[in-house]
This record gives sequence, C-alpha cells and structure tokens, in this order.
Amino acid sequence: MAEVTSKGLEGEKAATPPPRTGPQQPEFCAEDWFLPSVLPFKVKDHAKDKKKYWKRLKQIVAGENYDELPPGEPTYANIEAGPSIYPAKKYCDLTGFEAPYTDPKTKMRYATADLYPLVRSLPNDEVQTRLAVRNAHTVLR
Repeated sequence: MAEVTSKGLEGEKAATPPPRTGPQQPEFCAEDWFLPSVLPFKVKDHAKDKKKYWKRLKQIVAGENYDELPPGEPTYANIEAGPSIYPAKKYCDLTGFEAPYTDPKTKMRYATADLYPLVRSLPNDEVQTRLAVRNAHTVLR
C-alpha cells in the first residue's frame, strides 16, 4: 500500500495524523497537514501590472489581414447593409435629447413640455436657422 506524503495521496491507503509527543506540541489540524504551503491560485499575477494601450483603426485593420482574403469575401470593411427596419430617431432641436413632441406651427421638435413656450417664443429667423441644421427648413406664412 502507498503512503500519504505532503504532495498528496499516493495510493488507496487512508491518511493518519502524525503522532503526538507531548503536551507542548500544538493540537493537530487536518487542514494544515493536507494543504500545501503555497496555493497555486494565490500566486501574485504580474500581468496586471502591465500598461494597457489602445489600438488605432489602422492597426486593427492591418491585424485582420484583409489583403489575404478573396475579393468577394464579406468583411467589416466592405459589407453593405440594407436600410434599417426601425424608424429614424427624432431629436430635440434645442437640447439634442430624443424628442417625442413636434410643434405643429413651426415643425420644431422638442424634448419636454417645459420647452414648448420657448419654442413658440423664438423669432422666425431663429426657427429657420435651427430647422436648417437638420435640413428641414420651411417657409413660414
């Protein structure tokens, strides 16, 4: 039959604790006897100390080796996407937030009901300037 060593169990024989020699010896702890002194998962990982850096787009594209692929192979660089199935988002002409409301007179979009008095108080040239930013300027009568 095999003996139990500090490295582990070598065979089928059950482990027996070491004999006691006297009252001055501390009481036997099974955990200390079976566990190694250094646990492999407790070793400090020096990879955390390395500095991380960002790759530029040219470095990423060069790393993908697009030159070696056949010309008809779809990649991120040449893929053609169809039109979106979702409606375009509408943004506020004053704040830039998503705008669920539209002023019926000026056709300006606004994000909250608190902005409605401000939209109505804007002069006509200011309204046309803001609408021109999103290519929706109209002639008001």
